[in-house]
Amino acid sequence: HLGIIFLTNLEIGYFTPPVGINLFIGSLTFERPVLHLYRATLPFLLVYLIALLLITYVPGLSLGLLGLLD
Repeated sequence: HLGIIFLTNLEIGYFTPPVGINLFIGSLTFERPVLHLYRATLPFLLVYLIALLLITYVPGLSLGLLGLLD
């Protein structure tokens, strides 16, 4: 459970400045300003934040598959 929370936090970090490496790579690849890409990723960032809250406070979402395997 903690690993899934950790990975979700890492992915959020990849999308947010100042360290947002995915934004800088996308900026170089598509020849667009970083600010333009950041505005385009805001809806996805909100989805990630909501998913992080759900995963954190409803552990059955991340541990449910393990329960089915037992």
